[in-house]
Amino acid sequence: MINENYDPSICDDILNALEKLIPKDAGYKHDRIDDNAHAHIKSGILGPSQSIPIKNGELQLGTWQGIALADFDGPRERRVIVQIFD
Repeated sequence: MINENYDPSICDDILNALEKLIPKDAGYKHDRIDDNAHAHIKSGILGPSQSIPIKNGELQLGTWQGIALADFDGPRERRVIVQIFD
């Protein structure tokens, strides 16, 4: 996700808000198969990817913006793919 990075506590605030909206133990039907429905719902809301323009070799983020990766079904080893389109 792309959000403010000036105050690192914003990521904690976002994660806490998502946990209140989508608690882990809410009796989701998918949890009967694999106990991670909350992770699917959270990642579905945030989306799997971001597009960031690049100008003169620099990411075009706002003054206070940064990139944060969120893993709601881990921790575990993940592969992150960065693609640059011309």
